[in-house]
Amino acid sequence: MKKLILVVALLLSAFQIDAQSYKPSESNLEARKAFTQKRLGIFLHWGIYSTYAQGEWYLTTGKLQPEAYMQAAGGFYPAKFDAQAWARAFKDAGAGYVTLTSRHHDGFSMWDTAATDFDIMDATPFKRDVLKELTEAVQANGMAMQYYYSLLDWIRPDYPKGQSGVWKDPSKADYNHYFEFEKAQIRELMALHPRALWFDGIWDHEDETPAFPWRMEELYAYIHSIDPACLVGNNHHRAVLEGEDFQMFEQDLPGENTAGMSGASVISATLPLETCATMNNVWGYRIWDQNYKSVGQLVSLLVRATSKGANLLLNIGPMANGELPATALERLKGLGAWMKENGHTVDGCSATGIPEQPWGVATGDGSHVYLHVLQPSRMPSNGVSAILTVPFSQKVKAVTCGDEKLPWKASKDGFVTITLPMPKPGAIDTIVTIGL
Repeated sequence: MKKLILVVALLLSAFQIDAQSYKPSESNLEARKAFTQKRLGIFLHWGIYSTYAQGEWYLTTGKLQPEAYMQAAGGFYPAKFDAQAWARAFKDAGAGYVTLTSRHHDGFSMWDTAATDFDIMDATPFKRDVLKELTEAVQANGMAMQYYYSLLDWIRPDYPKGQSGVWKDPSKADYNHYFEFEKAQIRELMALHPRALWFDGIWDHEDETPAFPWRMEELYAYIHSIDPACLVGNNHHRAVLEGEDFQMFEQDLPGENTAGMSGASVISATLPLETCATMNNVWGYRIWDQNYKSVGQLVSLLVRATSKGANLLLNIGPMANGELPATALERLKGLGAWMKENGHTVDGCSATGIPEQPWGVATGDGSHVYLHVLQPSRMPSNGVSAILTVPFSQKVKAVTCGDEKLPWKASKDGFVTITLPMPKPGAIDTIVTIGL
């Protein structure tokens, strides 16, 4: 018996050491590279909360009892859901990947899971695995599929209550049991071959129990043991943890903190970066939230993200009937029109070392630097022509704007000055190309 205990202890010790010395596989490094080649992703917050049309936090913001909230599953019948139509809309918008909420904080699973009956197959009359259908449609359209997965649960009694969610009986909390439930669900998700798993919820124990034993490194090691190429990210609003493959920022670009959730984050110098942002105000569908960003604002957000070496994961909250909101579709079409003409200035591009200017930002692909004039009124001008002066140490071959060659001059102190016609009224992004 003592020998058996010693062997188990050694195995556990070895596993812990391995979890703390993560070395990404070659396939993982390739997946990271692919992740940065398509700068636009689509985020989908969709679940039974859409039935209430009050946002994804309605169980808590509406102060509902779990039993009452769960009844929404009986009325969740997204008859107009068309996975192929969704995928085509995302592809036409220029997106390279899609991230779906497989399970949000309310614990409802959007696929046919064997780990619980609180899922779309067992708890709803719809009886269709929307996660699987969308995954197949997205992948068939040449995009990557990723899954959001909440690490907290407002309904399951074994999840220890944190600072969010409804009241729970502490005597029923059993995180070890809950952890095994998570692993079972994650193994099911991995069988669909997602490119990445997108976690959320560590902040739930940030204030009350900051030393809460999440066992994240163990979970990451478990995921990589199943598929070493699978990318792991976590929306924990802090510096990256051991075993994570990309770093994310919520409602802010890297290095900014207007939303108050990225102040403690240290930007990784080696991992891919991603900013997730809402198209309107909230993540899940809320019927009265029509404050959608304009196409120009979305282009600006995408371009600025790229200039900081980050992807933009743009969120849409689908409706309970399975449709994407009409305004969201309109914005996707506008974004797609811009991407069709200018997508080469973001896809495959990254930061250039040129700091953000009052008039805009710069992106580059190694052969070109693209100056994106997002705020024409902030360029120095004589009323007819505008002057762009940027720090630039590389050799310039040519400077163009569309098909027009522009005059330019390099200074000995490391600047390039470019003269260009004033952008047309209403232009959302005037792009100056510097050929290297």
